[in-house]
Amino acid sequence: MAVSLRLPPEVKKKVARLAETQDTTPHAFMLEAIREKVESDEARAAFHAEGRRRLARMKASGLGIPADEAFAYLERRALGKPAARPKPRRIA
Repeated sequence: MAVSLRLPPEVKKKVARLAETQDTTPHAFMLEAIREKVESDEARAAFHAEGRRRLARMKASGLGIPADEAFAYLERRALGKPAARPKPRRIA
């Protein structure tokens, strides 16, 4: 599939300058930028889809962990302190 991009002159100059600093061609630079953007957007979409699935499961079961308990647990773990994993319970 052939694609043609019309870049504004200032963007074209920036791409050329950045490609040169990375010892690559403007074409290769743009391909890498597009690939990175696609991967980033795919990861973001997967993250949001997983969040929707988990929210639906929580609503269906009625079980959850209050945010303050979850954050306290994560904070203790991040600090390297022992922390008991919070238990899900019925959330009103």
